Amino acid sequence: MQDISGILDNRVLLVAILASLVAQLIKLFVELAKNRKFNLRVMVATGGMPSAHSALVTALATGVGQTAGWTSNEFAIATLFAVIVMYDAAGVRQAAGKQARILNQIIDEMFKGKEFDEDRLKELLGHTPFQVIVGLALGVTISWIASPAY
Repeated sequence: MQDISGILDNRVLLVAILASLVAQLIKLFVELAKNRKFNLRVMVATGGMPSAHSALVTALATGVGQTAGWTSNEFAIATLFAVIVMYDAAGVRQAAGKQARILNQIIDEMFKGKEFDEDRLKELLGHTPFQVIVGLALGVTISWIASPAY
């Protein structure tokens, strides 16, 4: 069995995590530019620009392609995984956010002026397709920049 401390030697994993962290950091600056306030919550919140999930999975798939080969089974698996994650971010979770927004509006109208004990549903769950594409580009770019280190 391999020593778990060797996980820090996995450059593909580290670059993928780096891509996700860079995306989260960019979200902080986007929030600052958009709302003129420093909001650290965006670092752990879902949604926003760019998609950190997309950055992570595309950096992972690109790193696997660079190290294992573009025709390898590992690259195929990582790429399909990336497509599923990005589809979910822009499709399923975006739709769930729209449903949450509608349900919150219904509750607001039904309980106007009355006490309602439950928390509002989180509306920003997913990403727009543009946010996913920017995350994809960020992940690939970070992986390519880090590629001489592989």
